[in-house]
Amino acid sequence: MLITGIKSKPVYAPLRFDASGRYHLMLGSGVGREPLRRVLGQLREAQADALARTEVLYVPATGDPGAAGAHFPFPGLAASRLFGDSGALLEDFRALLERSLMGTRLYVAGPESFIGIVMKIALEFNLNKDEIRAEECGTLARRVRCIHCRAITEEVKTNIVQCVGCGLWLLVRDHYSRRLAAYMGVMADAEAPGELPDIREAFP
Repeated sequence: MLITGIKSKPVYAPLRFDASGRYHLMLGSGVGREPLRRVLGQLREAQADALARTEVLYVPATGDPGAAGAHFPFPGLAASRLFGDSGALLEDFRALLERSLMGTRLYVAGPESFIGIVMKIALEFNLNKDEIRAEECGTLARRVRCIHCRAITEEVKTNIVQCVGCGLWLLVRDHYSRRLAAYMGVMADAEAPGELPDIREAFP
């Protein structure tokens, strides 16, 4: 049974500029552009010179490639880069963290699955929670880990999904692992093989 209200589900507050940071790294996906633009506006008003110590990495929504300057029209930014997919962005993000300096603040905006992977990488590089801010927006699709074969199924929108690894039909639970950046999926027809609950869209 899908149980709601599990405390492991992350709760994110709206992004705000952190004036205590010396360097600012912003990552966004799709509609996550707008929260990042809001924070950049706050930064420009509070510490305009900090734009020169701010980098933006962004994956546009499908069909909206645009240009970095069009998405983030803030003259003075140290860098503003667009990526064709999240994988390329995350690769660049890792490289940036390898040479990041003390006082870096990380801002993330986009779907929960995107935020989860970014947070997982940030924690691997020992950024602490006080240095990371995130705002969830866009699709509620989940990243699901099969507890049976450990495969990850991406962009899950239904309460039941077929595992990309072992092929089992999984019930998507509300239990979220920050370490794995995924929700847990358990065999949906374990008690009555072949009998599945109604499959419905649960995470639009």
